Amino acid sequence: MVSTKNFKSVNQAKGLKVGATVPDFAAKDIFDKIHRLSNLAQNGNVVVIFIRGQWCPFCNKHLKELQEQFHKIYEKGASVVVVTPEKSEFIKKTIEKTGAEFTILYDENYKIAEAFDLLFLPNKMMRVVYNTVLGAKLKESHSDSSEQLPIPATFIISKEMKVIWRQFDPDYKKRSKMADILMNLN
Repeated sequence: MVSTKNFKSVNQAKGLKVGATVPDFAAKDIFDKIHRLSNLAQNGNVVVIFIRGQWCPFCNKHLKELQEQFHKIYEKGASVVVVTPEKSEFIKKTIEKTGAEFTILYDENYKIAEAFDLLFLPNKMMRVVYNTVLGAKLKESHSDSSEQLPIPATFIISKEMKVIWRQFDPDYKKRSKMADILMNLN
């Protein structure tokens, strides 16, 4: 059993601020290919999107909306990477549900979400809802049994590894809009 004493609540996670230097990270996609943020950033801005997982209807809706227009991000010389605490087999379900053609990375041990100050532990009632009603299987789909989640958020990272824009809201229903992303990629 994992102790929940040292985990943040949703209101304690603050997200990296605009201007903050982003710690480099590396994570695997569904093909076990390792993607490093610093390598992606060499080619231009990187849009980093955090989702909770394939079980989350708001995440799936958000990714579907982005999928319809994500080519516009590439047209501005930027790239897209999605980060989730779910293992590869569950990421494949996200791709099936959303038609996502962009890279989705497995945040093993929540290292990326923690570095971006997005990691929190939902309250016990919400964890029960996520696992039973929505079928999240958090203990099975994540790297440990803590059932932590990232706050869904979007960051634009510059070549200099700085946050140049963010959409961050502890309310999981509030997500980035393509128009806002594109406006801030200039």
